[in-house]
Amino acid sequence: MTSRLPLQTAALLNSMTSQHRLSDAEAQQLAHDNDTKRLASHAAALRDIGHKNLIGYSRKVFLPLTQLCRDVCHYCTFAQTPRKLQAPYLSPEEVLTIANQGRRYGCKEALLTLGEKPELRYRVAREALQKMGYNTTLEYVEAVARLVFEETGLLPHINAGCMTAEELEFLRPVSASMGIMLESSSSRLCQKGMPHFGSPDKLPEARLETIRLAGEACVPITSGVLIGIGETREERIESLLALRALHEQHGHIQEIIIQNFRAKSGTLMATAAEPDLNELLWTIAVARILFGAEMNIQAPPNLSPGVLPQLIAAGINDWGGVSPVTPDFVNPEAPWPQLEGLEVETQQADKYLQERLTVYPAFIRNGSRWLATEMHGTVLQLSDSDGFARTEDWLTGGDTAPPEPDLALIHNPVAIDKVQPAIRDLVSRARNKESLTEDEITSLFQARGPDFAYICQWADRLRAQESGEKVSYVVNRNINYTNICYFKCQFCAFSKGKLSANLRGRPYQLNLDEVARRSQEAWERGATEVCLQGGIHPEYTGQTTSVRLIVEQIQLVRNHVIFQDMFGIEKVIV
Repeated sequence: MTSRLPLQTAALLNSMTSQHRLSDAEAQQLAHDNDTKRLASHAAALRDIGHKNLIGYSRKVFLPLTQLCRDVCHYCTFAQTPRKLQAPYLSPEEVLTIANQGRRYGCKEALLTLGEKPELRYRVAREALQKMGYNTTLEYVEAVARLVFEETGLLPHINAGCMTAEELEFLRPVSASMGIMLESSSSRLCQKGMPHFGSPDKLPEARLETIRLAGEACVPITSGVLIGIGETREERIESLLALRALHEQHGHIQEIIIQNFRAKSGTLMATAAEPDLNELLWTIAVARILFGAEMNIQAPPNLSPGVLPQLIAAGINDWGGVSPVTPDFVNPEAPWPQLEGLEVETQQADKYLQERLTVYPAFIRNGSRWLATEMHGTVLQLSDSDGFARTEDWLTGGDTAPPEPDLALIHNPVAIDKVQPAIRDLVSRARNKESLTEDEITSLFQARGPDFAYICQWADRLRAQESGEKVSYVVNRNINYTNICYFKCQFCAFSKGKLSANLRGRPYQLNLDEVARRSQEAWERGATEVCLQGGIHPEYTGQTTSVRLIVEQIQLVRNHVIFQDMFGIEKVIV
């Protein structure tokens, strides 16, 4: 029976589509499938459906607020006893020094990591909190996160461990996202002699309850599994299924981390065997298959140096947080890769490295649900139209030169094999003047990296084919005949209503004589087009302003003038 299971899972995978969801029973069959290459191939295809050619990362600064912890995980070197630390907590001044350094290096995420509830174990923690004016570590976390956000503009991502509903609500206004690793749903790992023995906050039911409560509180949460700490493949799949069930209930898990155990000297697991590369790739692929095309699957790049393209080939679409200024305090033996090197290795897998914020694009696009009011405005300012990180200050209409990397993409020839087949097909159909659907057009607008370059270069060829090398323009005058409007478009800085006389000047309405005078003035200065633009005045019927009357008043008897009314309808007057 066991020998036939790989054939059964092969048939199962072949029957899957991007919309098909494996049942829990079907998922457990994967535990017996050792064909990692086949699983990875299917996972990578799913990833490409959901994330195309993009591999994300967040530029972060790591703030180890306290390394005191009431838990005693047998593999951990982050948690320390008081005698090994200079102080129980980082001071606000120390936090701001680190955060400002991160900001200078372009970081947008402030990762607050800490041991769990140290005041319940250590008197020195209780005394330090009392001296600073706080009763609990979480009260101090809230104050520090608020300080970092208000003073630096960095977006806090809080890893504070197990929390109640009230504690999650307390921290939500000062965090863009939060994180808690499930690690494993196996209670067996909490038994004597196992890695979580003596660690009450690692009880699976406690961590799953926090993740559930985060969903009820509309907190974007990061979670995942730690592999190679004594769990079986079946238990690993059960952990992923437990996370999937919570996500399907609330839609709040923005990222699944597949983290491989690394043995550390000075711990009880210093001599434990680490999971090999095949086991890591197998788990990444299974996670992608279980969660589908859209979920963000991440593997820390500093824990697997030299094999990053293989991790991409197994189905990840994100590297997680990477810091250009601070070490990984949880894995201090594993330095972060340089961002330039990370970009090169990502390109080796024919993918494009894209910076994001600590909160993922899908959650930003639905920010009214997932972001606290205090966070929403800053998140929008830091993100682009697709919800990824804005990496430069350039805006249309400004006097800043476009970013050099974007100009390089436009002007340098792109290798055809670096462009997604779907993008090549859309461009080919557009060149043949076939109609594209709204979704297909949207995918062209969302293109990045080589796909973006390919679209721009073909657009330039079509421009040359249709119009040659001449660029035309028209001498025009806009006449805003009224700024009174009964619509209340939230982006508009032009229109006025009854109660807005003190905003940006007073409401006005030009009479026909003034419109005619401005039109005549435009003609005398060489204009051949007048564009009439104005608010939707509550008294206008659509027939209120007569273009013909204006033309007659200014007596344009030679050549012609193009008038365009407020609805964009051109009227050519000869």
